Amino acid sequence: MQRIMVIGVSAGAGKSTFATRLGKALDVKVFHLDAYFWKPGWVEASIEEFSQSQQAIIKNHNSWIVEGNYTATFDIRAEKADTIIYLELPLRVCLYRVIKRWLTNLGNRRPDLGGECTERMEWSFLKFIITTYRSRKKAMKQRLDFYQEDKLVVRLKGQSAIEYFIQEIEKAKSSSAS
Repeated sequence: MQRIMVIGVSAGAGKSTFATRLGKALDVKVFHLDAYFWKPGWVEASIEEFSQSQQAIIKNHNSWIVEGNYTATFDIRAEKADTIIYLELPLRVCLYRVIKRWLTNLGNRRPDLGGECTERMEWSFLKFIITTYRSRKKAMKQRLDFYQEDKLVVRLKGQSAIEYFIQEIEKAKSSSAS
């Protein structure tokens, strides 16, 4: 696992936290796609800018963890990744976490957003999560089925599976350090 994509069924699945822990355990630099997509003031990067930033990450680093879904540029990362880790939690858990994150970070800037965007919540974002959850879950399954032929695809469904996986990586790292 040298070039890893961390994706999830939805916002609130725990991608950022998981990627950060995995990066520490493997000593691999983590890139949060939100930090490249969102410019100061919540202005979206153009598809060209966003694509170029991902191509630069992949080109300039031998190992990396890229966290985030962004299906429009999925293939840029997937082409070079050796591992794809997919996190899936129930819709109610994802929604709870998104709202909790918003309340916890209200008025603050999140590091996974590049530190340039103050936390916010919009009804349209919650509506997007709710109305697209099932279709994205189905699309992710098809996408992962396609890539599992030539990549390590790890599907972690449920918080206990996610936690077990990351703890095993962390244990392996600490036992190899001693």
